[in-house]
Amino acid sequence: MKTTSFSNYAWFVLVLNIAVILWGAYVRASGSGAGCGSHWPLCNNQVVPAASQVATLIEFAHRVTSGLALLMVLGMLVWARREFPAGHPARAGAAFSMAMMITEAVAGAGLVLFNWTAFDISLGRIIVMPVHLLITFSLLAALSLTVWWASGGAAIRWRGQGARAWMLGIGLFVTLLMGMAGAVTALGDTVLPVASLTPGHYESLSPAGQLLVSLRVWHPLIAVAVAAYLLFVVNTLRASKMDADARRFSTTLVVLFAIELGAGVLNIYLLVPIWMQLLHLLLADLVWIVLILLTAATLRSAESG
Repeated sequence: MKTTSFSNYAWFVLVLNIAVILWGAYVRASGSGAGCGSHWPLCNNQVVPAASQVATLIEFAHRVTSGLALLMVLGMLVWARREFPAGHPARAGAAFSMAMMITEAVAGAGLVLFNWTAFDISLGRIIVMPVHLLITFSLLAALSLTVWWASGGAAIRWRGQGARAWMLGIGLFVTLLMGMAGAVTALGDTVLPVASLTPGHYESLSPAGQLLVSLRVWHPLIAVAVAAYLLFVVNTLRASKMDADARRFSTTLVVLFAIELGAGVLNIYLLVPIWMQLLHLLLADLVWIVLILLTAATLRSAESG
């Protein structure tokens, strides 16, 4: 991967968006999602709120940083159109990143306008949270591929790649499922902390609340299954011819996933404190990004070798 001014900027935009995603998770985990009331894009019907509550400051800061991230992606799109010729994949990556940023903003606005924030337990919120995660992972994928293509990586070619294309495609799918299950689990950790589930409490919960508690056990099981599958994929790929980029990404993926599993166990043991939730999410984001880059490096078009 070569380094250019644009690729450095694209890396910065990717890192910035990871930071914004983590801050958004802090908004959810701290119960600050209602800090601006049910108003969007205004905060408590003000452009700059006279914040008297910590929750308002936390939520408003997230909106400001989200807006900054959107402008940075817009700048990346404009730069890509100036930097690369028509048809270059980096242009497509930047355009899709912008589309996902807008979709992410709409999803966030929906959560606020429907009052699916703070400690709300509703079926609508349970449905939207994994969809929100899907959008977030799509954004990270688009940003990562923009970096890859801007750094000299070739376009991805799925056809004619044989079993490895299927293996990686399935790997991406099951990792998405794991992330979506994690989003629901994280919501349950916020609105129904483990310490609050005293004997008899489960029976008094709403159907949506009972669903959150019931789904909590599935995320660790899915994570272990996905880890086993990705290890199989990596070992299979490494047994065949891999270039230096793909081999480096495959090693990084295994190491990151092992750390993520360990963090998940520690998260449960510590009864999911907020700082561990954020660390766990950061590792999940990094695993997804590296898996995207591994897929790109493995299935790159033949003309760029």
